[in-house]
Amino acid sequence: MRLLGDGQQVYTRNLSLFVLPLLTAYFAWKRRVPLVMCWQLVLPLAAAAVFANVFPFVPGGHTETLTALHLPIALWLAVGLAYVGGHWRTSSGRMHFVRFSGEMFIYYVLIALGGGVLTFFIVQMFALIGLDVRWAAQLWVLPCGAMGALVVAAWLVEAKQSVIENMAPVLTRLFTPLFTAALLAFLATMAWTGGGIDVTREVLIGFDLLLVVVLGLLLYAVSARDLQAPPDAFDALQLLLVVSALVVDTVALFAITARISEFGFSPNKVAALGENLILFVNLSWSAWLYARFLSGAARSPL
Repeated sequence: MRLLGDGQQVYTRNLSLFVLPLLTAYFAWKRRVPLVMCWQLVLPLAAAAVFANVFPFVPGGHTETLTALHLPIALWLAVGLAYVGGHWRTSSGRMHFVRFSGEMFIYYVLIALGGGVLTFFIVQMFALIGLDVRWAAQLWVLPCGAMGALVVAAWLVEAKQSVIENMAPVLTRLFTPLFTAALLAFLATMAWTGGGIDVTREVLIGFDLLLVVVLGLLLYAVSARDLQAPPDAFDALQLLLVVSALVVDTVALFAITARISEFGFSPNKVAALGENLILFVNLSWSAWLYARFLSGAARSPL
């Protein structure tokens, strides 16, 4: 079956519904979540499925694209509720889920790289005998592999925690200075050239992903450190990273606001404004907590 036209759009909107409800059910079973809470998990999943398939989307419209981008984020919260087994209101439960998300991302990237190499060699081997199997790789192997890799990565985190826990903090310490240098170089270049941000959907998505990664690095570094240890140079670097991201987010917010005042509202602009406001609040609060920690006014950055 070739996915074209409306069929492809339906599959794109429902892509996250093929795997995230399964992860939610797995963690609900493993954590022995009470039956009452299971119904609370089912409701958002069902609501997401109904919205993705009943809402009268305009083919190729902005709302459809926003749904495909944001539905996995909303469903990931349901996975988190099942993962912590109902202890979402405790800071330890939320940090456990942050740690799980970071570790699973590392495994997923490694599996995806290996799967990409394997798929490439399979396509090349069949090409040697005169068969073009790229259509099968594009329509079946890669989509199914991407969904299956998510399940395998989640299982590996649960089964091999002692191994990945040594890898993830090292990666955090490796990429924190690199992201800090990249943000500072961007801000310095923008100040030197006097250029502004081109407010297009692709640019805003890239900015938001960058800020989410920065926030993830911060949360993962906090979850991996000894909360009783005194602040050190790496904590100061974390604060510099957060402040740099906060400045970048502020610049993006000004650009979005100017764009809205000039051309009016649209689904993309509303979504971008809301996302950047959420990131701004989180980054500001994180910077405040880290500044208090470094100044000695707080005993931990949490």
